[in-house]
Amino acid sequence: MSASSPPLLIGKHTRREFRNRMEAGELKACIIPVAAVEQHLEHLAMEHDWRSVTHVASLVAEKLAPQVVVAEGLMAGISEHHMKHPGTLTLTPATFLAVVHDLVDSMVRAGFTNILVLNGHGGNVVPCQSNWDQFLRRFQVNLQFMPYWDVYRVEDAQELLESGCRLPQDLPGHAQEFETSFALAAFPENVRTEMWTDQADQKPALATAGKGQAFIERAVDRVAVYLQEMIDGKRVAEIPPFHP
Repeated sequence: MSASSPPLLIGKHTRREFRNRMEAGELKACIIPVAAVEQHLEHLAMEHDWRSVTHVASLVAEKLAPQVVVAEGLMAGISEHHMKHPGTLTLTPATFLAVVHDLVDSMVRAGFTNILVLNGHGGNVVPCQSNWDQFLRRFQVNLQFMPYWDVYRVEDAQELLESGCRLPQDLPGHAQEFETSFALAAFPENVRTEMWTDQADQKPALATAGKGQAFIERAVDRVAVYLQEMIDGKRVAEIPPFHP
């Protein structure tokens, strides 16, 4: 992105800049990333889920510029299952869904009719999927929820993972070969390679930056296609009917 290009993040706009882009019809879609901050074994920084999904979201917005903007979303997620490890942040499902609702509401009121809630944490999936029909009834727009790893295929895992090729267990897994490879490629300062030998799970040691970069590129390309299809009217969320 050049210095003269418009910002990818909503928060980097002034109110006039954002207003002008919306009024000109330049912005066609919005990505709202949601994730978690939680333990990722001994070797990976706890911000991984949030950092990874915002990385994908920003690259997708850059690829589809100037049509797409990223709304800084929800860093904490539903992580009660990790709370025995101090430092993990968790929200109750009710709180998480309420904040997602309000973020979507903000973007609908800003004028967006194509909104992709891009997820980076497995614990958020079932609560969102279970309530999405209610969100669609409420907002009446092309609102989609997708974990970014849903774009991967069995062939990707077979080609790039040495530790296994099961879906969805190994993609994303939890601080295993995939997530560690992603971090090595995108933010290597978050990986404590010296800790690999100090934990029972040795699968992360199979990670490489090259694998991570391949996974990132495939995610960005495929999420970009998904979002472009939303913009073009080829992928439209089916809004459940109201019953008489």
